[in-house]
Amino acid sequence: MADSAWPGEQLVVAAQRGDVDSIAALVSGAHPNVQRFARSLCATPEDAEDAAQEALIILYRKIGMLRASGALASWMFRIVRNECLRRARTAMRDLPPLQDTAVASAEEEALQRLDAGRVAAAIAALPVDQRRVLIMRDVQGFSGRTVADALGLTTAAMKSRLHRARAAVQLTLRSTPGRSSGGNHDGNEA
Repeated sequence: MADSAWPGEQLVVAAQRGDVDSIAALVSGAHPNVQRFARSLCATPEDAEDAAQEALIILYRKIGMLRASGALASWMFRIVRNECLRRARTAMRDLPPLQDTAVASAEEEALQRLDAGRVAAAIAALPVDQRRVLIMRDVQGFSGRTVADALGLTTAAMKSRLHRARAAVQLTLRSTPGRSSGGNHDGNEA
């Protein structure tokens, strides 16, 4: 995936055995690749830098847990991907309610919030694999290739999950009418 070469297998093996100089060289050598991958996945440059740093800290602390010395790149990519996803989930939870500056009335604003709540509930009800694809592609705006790579999928598999997720959300929104605020509509009108 990355343009530059990853540290050699001999260096990885020495680092796995606990050689401090090898661990330092391994972290330094992996840094450009980890940073590049984080930039392609995370929503902001700040999140990318933080995710890359977290991945390198994990590499430093847990290199001995790596089973196959040749699997360094995929191991690091999974760590970065998970960190970027964790940061995206945290950011989604911390977002304020959607505001539209062109809201004409309090009633219209209330209806928009109900609609946003219905959409959020429909997305939350998706299976986790579909929800991740939908959020990364449609909410965060990542390219299809980036989403597929981040989730370890082929582009075709990512597109299939995205299609199923979108269809499920649309079906849910069609089958659950907007909630009435309980105003003057009592359901007994002719």
